[in-house]
Amino acid sequence: MKLPGNCKGHRRSLCMIIKTPKTLLRGPVKLSNNMDFPLPKRRKTNTDSITPSSSPLTHSCPYDVFLSSRGVDTRNNFTGHLYTYLVQKGIETFIDDEELRKGEEISSALLKAIQGSKISIVIFSENYASSGWCLDELVKILQCKELMHQLVWPVFYKVDPSDVRYQKGKYGEALAKHECRFKDNMVKVQSWRTALRDAANLSGWTFLDGHEANFISTIADEISAQVSRRSYLNVAKYPVGIESPVQEMLKLLDVGGSDVRMVGIWGIGGLGKTTIAKAVYNSIAHKFEGCCFLGNVRADSEPYGGLVRLQNNLLYETLGDRKMKMTDADRGIQVIKERLGRKRVLLVLDDVNELNQLDKLAGGLDWFGCGSRIIITTRDKRLLIAHQVYPIYTAKALDKDEARNLLILNAFKDNRNPDECVQFPIDTAVLYTHGLPLAVNILGSLLCGKSIIQWHAALDSYRRFPNSNIQKVLQTSYDALEDPLKEAFLDIACFLKGKYKEYVMQALEALEGSYLNPIDAIEVLEEKALVNTDKFGKILMHDLLEEMGKEIVRKESPEDAGRRSRLWFHEDVCRVLTENTGSNKVKGIRVELPREDEICLSAKCFKKMKNLQLFININASFSGEVNYLPNQLKFLDWPGFPAQSLPSNFNPQKLVELNMPNSRISRLGQGLKRSLT
Repeated sequence: MKLPGNCKGHRRSLCMIIKTPKTLLRGPVKLSNNMDFPLPKRRKTNTDSITPSSSPLTHSCPYDVFLSSRGVDTRNNFTGHLYTYLVQKGIETFIDDEELRKGEEISSALLKAIQGSKISIVIFSENYASSGWCLDELVKILQCKELMHQLVWPVFYKVDPSDVRYQKGKYGEALAKHECRFKDNMVKVQSWRTALRDAANLSGWTFLDGHEANFISTIADEISAQVSRRSYLNVAKYPVGIESPVQEMLKLLDVGGSDVRMVGIWGIGGLGKTTIAKAVYNSIAHKFEGCCFLGNVRADSEPYGGLVRLQNNLLYETLGDRKMKMTDADRGIQVIKERLGRKRVLLVLDDVNELNQLDKLAGGLDWFGCGSRIIITTRDKRLLIAHQVYPIYTAKALDKDEARNLLILNAFKDNRNPDECVQFPIDTAVLYTHGLPLAVNILGSLLCGKSIIQWHAALDSYRRFPNSNIQKVLQTSYDALEDPLKEAFLDIACFLKGKYKEYVMQALEALEGSYLNPIDAIEVLEEKALVNTDKFGKILMHDLLEEMGKEIVRKESPEDAGRRSRLWFHEDVCRVLTENTGSNKVKGIRVELPREDEICLSAKCFKKMKNLQLFININASFSGEVNYLPNQLKFLDWPGFPAQSLPSNFNPQKLVELNMPNSRISRLGQGLKRSLT
């Protein structure tokens, strides 16, 4: 028998249908990873096909600063002292050693040093232009500025910038001599003249006379601040499973194009969205004029004035101006548009959860200069759609091999002995994490140093009582839901996961009534990555999210299952139904036994459960009498119902779904008869 409800409205009709039976680094970038919801697994990347220059795992800037100078002029004074200041500040600095120069052409080692530096400082001294080697260096430095968007700062040491710009004075004399020397290669000399002019037009420092130590200290402080802003982010410990998603993101970003592009990274908490964003940032930041990674936007925007502080951080990171302080978010919008509208910037907004945050920090493509890229990570796909962010990358779970490798790295650290590892229940632990990088990292760390017996005990405990650190991250998405959606999420987690979408919608409408439109509810939960509809039309959910939902319900009454809103665990269900320990707190029951078994019902087992609205039997056989059913029942899916009729005192006015195939019913109860007449 089936009494269908109308999912599109709130009017219910009652009819009868018979039914049958998912830090600062010097050298290579360090990365890390920091469902039955079958999130697509991360596609394995053939790392052999990725060249060092293109792979985000191998890209590196071994030097923070490259110092270009005329040694005979400044090596033993200004340049030497500046080098010492920078090294003392922990800044990896390359200084050209003239004694190592051989031949006329710039060496490949020196070229690599220029290419591998974040910032080049060119010290124009009196005799700088007399050295063809120095001028070749300058040409290469400016080429790297154009091609790799490196930062270049000129220092005019006891030289007038106009002499460099227009090649006057000593600079004019030096270039005249070069023209005589290279009269058969005037193209080379012209490239030097162009490089001198372009470099002299850059913003830098001029020192003609005064306190040289203070001047050097000022430059060193500014370089130190700029290096900090251009430093790699400390992504995490172990770079397992990260290269493929980074490569996919790089394709979506298409860095180098002249358009302005916003790209989203979407998925549930703990899936590695921030890790991917950091790895991508490290891989491409050197290609932009200004860069900013705003982490934890959700948390940092909540305190009063939080969005204004984020605006100030954005402006400082991209422009380097500590004096610029906004006090009003609307004013901050205008300043961001004015100051960044002609600047090629890379901006990452991590963990966004409200549209207002995007409106205040990256309101539109016209806020940023040509070629800018904005990356937004969120658990809510609706925010990205509403803000017209496209394309959107869906973060994926680790595959089994990746999860296994990451678990071993966390659990055994550097003391890995393959023969010993194989004795541990590694695959059981991996199965528990369901490919969630957060869960793999946490579980691996918790199991580190434990014996095989302790592993088994811990895993058994986590299956019954989910780890609180994992749950805290996942529950953030749940906590942000409105109350009717929270109820819908818990109903799916406890009762409806794996059911066809139509079935789920009927159940949700029956349970939540006018407070919830089931179509909208499922759409919102999908956009927040809390549920997923598979290709067969079934509603699924990551197992760890399911566990999180069930743990929320369990905590309603840790010791007494009969005082919880939902019952699903077979031992709790059997105890409540056979011992009559239910209460008016119980809203729904799902009966699914681990093996074929029979439950002998207490005659009045439902008597105390006045507010029971849903009862679903999956595979249990029942015996005994059912003398009472609550009038609040709305969804009754009970194959094998043990009685010959529904209780005579049962008033099914609120009943929307009645499904009882293979039952013993031979006649309608009086209450149901009255409803049908």
